[in-house]
Amino acid sequence: MAARTGRRVLAVPADLTRPDAVQAAVARIRAEYGRIDILVNNAGGDIGTAGASGPGGGKPPKNDGVFVSLEDVHAVIDRNLLSCIYVCREVAPEMIARKSGRIVTLGSVAGLNGRADGVMYATAKAAVHEYTRCLAAQLRPYNVTVNCVAPGGTMTARFVATGQANPRGVDQIGTLEGYGQPEDIARAVEYFVTDAGRHVSGQVLRVDGGDQTWPA
Repeated sequence: MAARTGRRVLAVPADLTRPDAVQAAVARIRAEYGRIDILVNNAGGDIGTAGASGPGGGKPPKNDGVFVSLEDVHAVIDRNLLSCIYVCREVAPEMIARKSGRIVTLGSVAGLNGRADGVMYATAKAAVHEYTRCLAAQLRPYNVTVNCVAPGGTMTARFVATGQANPRGVDQIGTLEGYGQPEDIARAVEYFVTDAGRHVSGQVLRVDGGDQTWPA
């Protein structure tokens, strides 16, 4: 990344489901750069206790709203919702203090409609959407924007590994009826963190080729 962009890049690995690890990672970043201007909460995934290398890409084997194991419930919610909350709690105070900053969370179209499969993931992402709105309301007086990008089917390595990529969506990549590319999500994030999105806050932006058209 540093060679490609010509920018200084610092990788700080951390378990974002642990508040102490989040605190240590943020302290390391501040020690290197002095301040944090932009926060993008991109950790997540429908991943249970087996981890991403488990069968089916780590999705809980009983992935519904009743028979999913409690261990998998905690794993999915910790990874998708609590990690987002922990990081925002650690970073937002400095943005409040200087009255500037941009926060972007990553939700999902899965959190915008009911479903019988992937229930805990959908529930966690729906909570991320609402946390985004609430945080935006809280930080508005401090000139800090908070928005959410909610991807639809996107051709990432994990999307393919979990068997979600059907041939029709793959064949139509490049059209609205095909799957998105990672760059499509990155451009939506870019909008929120640049001057183009400076007067936008509290929004959930679906990047799904128009597959969902009802209110978010």
